[in-house]
Amino acid sequence: MRLHPPLADPRQPRLCVGLLSGTSVDAVEAALCEVTGTGDNVRLRLLSHVSVPFPRELVARVLGPQDAGTLSTLNFELAEHFAAAAKQALEKAGVSPEQVAAIGSHGQTMAHVPPGANAHPSTLQIGEPAVIAERTGIPVISDFRTRDVAAGGHGAPLVPYLDWAVFRSREAPRALLNIGGIGNISVVGPRLEDTLAFDTGPGNMVLDGLARRVTQGRLACDLDGTLSRRGLVIPELLAELLAHPFLALPPPKSAGREGFGEVLVDGVWARHTGRPYDVMATALEFTVESIARAYETWLLPRFPGLEGMYASGGGTRNPALMERLRARLAPLPVQTLEALGFPEGAKEAALFALLAAEHLVGTPANVPSATGARRRVVLGKLTP
Repeated sequence: MRLHPPLADPRQPRLCVGLLSGTSVDAVEAALCEVTGTGDNVRLRLLSHVSVPFPRELVARVLGPQDAGTLSTLNFELAEHFAAAAKQALEKAGVSPEQVAAIGSHGQTMAHVPPGANAHPSTLQIGEPAVIAERTGIPVISDFRTRDVAAGGHGAPLVPYLDWAVFRSREAPRALLNIGGIGNISVVGPRLEDTLAFDTGPGNMVLDGLARRVTQGRLACDLDGTLSRRGLVIPELLAELLAHPFLALPPPKSAGREGFGEVLVDGVWARHTGRPYDVMATALEFTVESIARAYETWLLPRFPGLEGMYASGGGTRNPALMERLRARLAPLPVQTLEALGFPEGAKEAALFALLAAEHLVGTPANVPSATGARRRVVLGKLTP
């Protein structure tokens, strides 16, 4: 199948804004990047990054029950927040909208049904690109996951392309861990086709949901590990959580709120309301152990010479989680992405700037070895 005609010259720098609202549903992350080249020769330079929190009541509505009407409203309402964040990223860098080639918007995932879950795999992200284009005056590329799903893949994880393009080493394979709402890991080396990447299970999703219940909404996360440090792990609950069928699946695999969201959190909280801090300590250990077991089962046998692991995402700002993860994975070195000279909070938004830039030149940017797609495809849909 012929790729679409390129809309830009890959030899020329493309300024693109990446927008993301992650599975934690806490803020819009916006990153302005300069991208030059494509494929093996692509280069990315971060120019600015902003994080714009969502209003608390909006978060509650995104996480609440939905029908066609509420989804339609949220689709347009969220887009206003995405557009505002994009404009803030431009203002921070002193760049005008006329200088920007495109905005790459991931949107907000509302449903993710991977292959094997039912007869019709699907994925749904909202945050109307037409609204973003109207508010900013910049073309928008969105809906990055759907083409990979159509090609037989999970549509996730998408971040391995950035991990390979920006952070690979020529000397030894390198692991990149993201601890967002869901945890995901990539191992990258010189060749894209050798990349291994998959979702590990819960990142902050279970911790965040329980934190809101423990503090009656005062905290949206286990801030600085203050809640989980006050408790002790409940062994029988941890064993139950670690028996989740997703953790035993081989890659490629992807997860979402369907497996680790409000339904799971509600069940845990209903049975252990009287032990709030012990529940938090157990949820933290659940995240750590799911990552560690994924490493031991799928990475260590294939990459015995792994250089180290570089972590990003909101989980890296929880010192209790990072301490446990480093102890559990020792002697493997675990550092944050800053060790590679890149701010960890900007990584996922930078991904969608990169994917937008590759869409403009017609370069496929999915990683079939990670998503399970039948072939490489150009990701995204253009709203001019």
